[in-house]
Amino acid sequence: MSKFTHLAFVCFLAFFSAAFAQEPTSGQTERASSSNQEKLSAQSDPPELEAYLKFRRWINAQPEGNTPRGEMLEAYRAHLADQGLTSTEIETELEALRRGGKRQEVELWNQVLTAEQPRFNTAPNSFLVRMTEGVEPGTALDVGMGQGRNAIFLAQEGWKVTGFDPAEEAVALAQELADKAGVEIATVIQGSEEFAWDADRWDLIVLSYVMVRPHIGQIKQALRSGGMVVLEAFHQDATQNQSIGRGVVYESNELLDLFSDFRIIQYEDTVATADFGRRETRVVRLCAMKP
Repeated sequence: MSKFTHLAFVCFLAFFSAAFAQEPTSGQTERASSSNQEKLSAQSDPPELEAYLKFRRWINAQPEGNTPRGEMLEAYRAHLADQGLTSTEIETELEALRRGGKRQEVELWNQVLTAEQPRFNTAPNSFLVRMTEGVEPGTALDVGMGQGRNAIFLAQEGWKVTGFDPAEEAVALAQELADKAGVEIATVIQGSEEFAWDADRWDLIVLSYVMVRPHIGQIKQALRSGGMVVLEAFHQDATQNQSIGRGVVYESNELLDLFSDFRIIQYEDTVATADFGRRETRVVRLCAMKP
């Protein structure tokens, strides 16, 4: 996310935490897992790592939808029971997941977002660039800021930017890159659930491949009248040939419904090179203004 947080769940363990808005694509996950397994294992007990990876595989295979957390927890319990685990073993598995899952997710994104050879677009999101051209700078919030590609661009254009992300190594990199670029950005190491969105504070909120649905009310309240949201994510069709976290996947026109009370400035449903995964696929984009 710009997260590229993102990358929310979705990203995050949907019923234990919503720290991230997005899951890596399957290729990013495989690369992170293979090259950094020792680092992950060293930072958590093996049962926690195993429980985390097992849950991630399961949830990523679930159909798109906004399943309540309680129902999802019961669904995962049933899945574990189907695998032959006893009630005691299931509770042990879930407890290991609770202990280590959030930290594992943070570490995964630290690795993806600070890789020496990034597998995501490190330039500012092209739709954001287009939608802010000619707009008078004000206060901007970059949700799931990652290594700062969008925050730094906005700061260079004169915006007063704050970004947040739970991946602390990515946030540190964002500050380092901002210093090199000679711009100032404010950063917060938090996820969407912990961050203080406030009310009528922001002139622009950037939602680049981050989870929006659980925070739609906070996003709308946080914008000032006349403020804009700029959003890009995957269309449901993109999941046909790759594994993508459900939190950053939308049906046709779903974003129009989510922001039906806003003035729609631009909506796109198109085939383009996605910022994450870096392959040509179907994406959705929205720029909308709060009345």
